[in-house]
Amino acid sequence: MAVDYVVIAVYLAGMLAMGWWGMRRARSKSEFLVAGRRLGPALYSGTMAAIVLGGASTIGGVGLGYQYGLSGAWMVFTIGLGLLALSVFFSARIARLKVYTVSEMLDLRYGGRAGLISGVVMWAYTLMLAVTSTIAYATIFDVLFDINRTLAIVLGGSIVVAYSTLGGMWSITLTDMVQFVVKTIGVLLLLLPIAVVKAGGFAEMKAELPTSYFDPLGIGGETIFTYVLIYTFGMLIGQDIWQRVFTARSDRTARWGGTVAGTYCLVYALAGAVIGTAAKVLYPKLGSPDDAFATIVKDELPVGVRGLVLAAALAAVMSTSSGALIACATVANNDIWSRLRGIVRPSAEEHDEVRGNRAFILLMGVAVIGTAIALNNVVEALTVAYNLLVGGLLVPILGGLLWRRGTVQGALAAVVVGGVAVVGLMAAYGILANEPVYYGLLASLVAYAAGSLATRPTDEAVLTAWRERLAGRGNPELVSEPVPAPR
Repeated sequence: MAVDYVVIAVYLAGMLAMGWWGMRRARSKSEFLVAGRRLGPALYSGTMAAIVLGGASTIGGVGLGYQYGLSGAWMVFTIGLGLLALSVFFSARIARLKVYTVSEMLDLRYGGRAGLISGVVMWAYTLMLAVTSTIAYATIFDVLFDINRTLAIVLGGSIVVAYSTLGGMWSITLTDMVQFVVKTIGVLLLLLPIAVVKAGGFAEMKAELPTSYFDPLGIGGETIFTYVLIYTFGMLIGQDIWQRVFTARSDRTARWGGTVAGTYCLVYALAGAVIGTAAKVLYPKLGSPDDAFATIVKDELPVGVRGLVLAAALAAVMSTSSGALIACATVANNDIWSRLRGIVRPSAEEHDEVRGNRAFILLMGVAVIGTAIALNNVVEALTVAYNLLVGGLLVPILGGLLWRRGTVQGALAAVVVGGVAVVGLMAAYGILANEPVYYGLLASLVAYAAGSLATRPTDEAVLTAWRERLAGRGNPELVSEPVPAPR
C-alpha cells in the first residue's frame, strides 16, 4: 500500500498547489466566481464533465450496476442527457446573460422580487449537493487509511475548502481538469477493463448472472422516468451547472463544449454499470451495493494502479464537492446575504468582493463538513436536494426562458407552492418515494400558470431589457468590471 499512499499524497498535494496558483489569478469578482468568463473548449468540457460526475455517479453508479446490471447506468445516463439538452438548447442564451446566479436571471426576467425566495431554495439544493459529496470521502479514506468516518470527512472536506477558498473558480477549474484526466484514466482505462477481465469476460458474466442484469430496462420504467425528472431536468437549472456555463468565453464554447461533456457522461454511465456487474460476479453477497466500488478496487487491482483508481474516486468526489461549494457560497452571498442587508449593487472595490466571497466559501465549507458528519445516507440527501430543485425552481426558470406571459407573481407562486408541496410530500410518502417530485412539479406548474394568467403581464420595459441581455447586449460588466484579455 505504500505506493498507493504516495500516489494519493501527490494527488492531494497537487490539488492544494492548484488552489495556491489560482489565488494569484482571482483578483476580481468575475475572475473569482466565473473564471473571468474566459474558458476555452478544452477546459470547459473537462471541468463541466468533472462537476456532474461526482461520488454519486462513480461509487453510486457502480453500486447500481451491482444491484441491477447494465440498466444501473440510467441514473448517470440521465445526467448526461440533461447536460446535452442544456448545452444544445439553453447554454448559449444563459452564457450571454452575464450573471452570477440563477436568481439573478429570474430577477432580470421577471423584474425583480423573485431572487430572495428562489435563492433560499437554490442554497438548500447546493448545500445538500455538497454534503452528499463530502459524505463520500468516508468510503474512500476508509479503504485508504482505515480511519473513522468523521476524520475522513474532515480531511477530505478541508482540502476542498482550502483550494476553493484560495482561488475560487480558477482553482476549481484547474483542479477539475486534473480530476477529469485522473477519472478518465482510473475508471475508464484501468478499472473497467481490469474488472471485466477479472470477472471472466462478458460471456462468463452472462453465464453467472440472471438475464435481468443485461436488460436495458431492468431497473424499471418508473425509476427511469423519475431519474429523467430529477436528474435530466435538474441539470437544466442547477446553480452549480449554470455557474460553469457562465465561465465559457463564447456561445460556441458553451454549446459544443457542453455537448462533448454530455457525451462523455453517457460513456461514463455505461462504464460504471459494467464495473458494477463485474463486481456482482466476483462478490455476489456484499452487504451493500455501494461497497462494490471500494471492494473491487481494494481486492482486484495491483499496487500503484489501486492508488490511481482511488485517486480517481477522490477526483470524482472533489470535483462535485468543490463545484457545489462555490455555488452554495455564491448564492448565500449574492442572493441571500446581500439582499437581506439591503445591498442593491455590489461594492465598487474588487478586493472587497473577492474577500467577501472567500469568507462565504469558508463559512459554507464549515457548514457542509458539519452537516456531512451529522448525516449518513447519501442517497436520501441527494434526493432531498434534487426534489427541492426540480419541484421548486424548474417551472419558473424554464417558464421564464420559454413563455413570454409568465409573471413574477406566477414565478413566486411556483417556487413557494412547489417547494412546500415537495417537502410535505416527502414527509408523507418518504424521502425516497417518487410521488413528491411528481406531484410537487405538477403543483408548481399549476401555480405558475394560474398566477401568471391572473396578474398583469410583465412590463414591456423589463422584457425589452431581458431580450437585450439574451442577445448579449446591455452587459453591466463591460462598464463596471472589464474582462482582461486572454493570456
